Order: sequence, then C-alpha cells, then structure tokens
Amino acid sequence: MRHERPTVIGVKVVYKITYPNGKIYIGKDLTGTLNYFGSANSKLIEQDFTPEQQRDFTIRKEVLWESATASDAEVSKVEVGYIRSYRSNDPLIGYNRWPRHVATSPLTTTDHEALAAGEGPCVPT
Repeated sequence: MRHERPTVIGVKVVYKITYPNGKIYIGKDLTGTLNYFGSANSKLIEQDFTPEQQRDFTIRKEVLWESATASDAEVSKVEVGYIRSYRSNDPLIGYNRWPRHVATSPLTTTDHEALAAGEGPCVPT
C-alpha cells in the first residue's frame, strides 16, 4: 500500500544526527536523500563506543530546516548557524569539527539536559 504524503526528497535540508551517547552531528544534504546520514568522522565516533555497543547501534536523523529554493551557499550558512547554536563542534557535545570550536562559557546542567532531550536553540533564518 502506497501512502501519499509530502516528502523532503529533493529538498535541501540541514539535519541533526543523534547518537546513542547523546552526542550530535549537524550536517546538510543538498539533494534531500532520505538515507544520507552525513560525513562525520567515523574514527571519532567509533572511539566512543565499545565493540559490543557497535553491534546494536541506533541513530536518529532529524530535519531541522529545509528549503526547495535556497542556494547551496545559503544552506551552508544555515548549517554553520545550527552547528554553532547546538555547539556540536564542541567535542563534549558533538562530532562536528568545523567550524573550529572556541571555548566560551561552560554549559550549565540545564543546557546539558536540554541537549540530551533533543532540544536545542532555534536558529533564525
């Protein structure tokens, strides 16, 4: 049975990947491919999980932003905004390594709880 629902296929998106340890990766897909899960450094991720944990591994992909009309440059700008907003370039929070993380104020307990719950600040467009 085929369901007729709107789709993001073919739409440019910025997404958030959440790993079992709560760390995140923010990425972009300029084609809207459903099964694209980014290009995070596999070695960084593998270091955080035991071989046993790697045998049963579930990640979540959440589309944070989408556009059918944005230029590639606009999508990249939005992606960087989300990386900075979610602080996914902070090695304690996520797997993005660009833009380079500059330590500012430490996260509060409330910040960590919000990130763990999958919540994050909004990024203006």
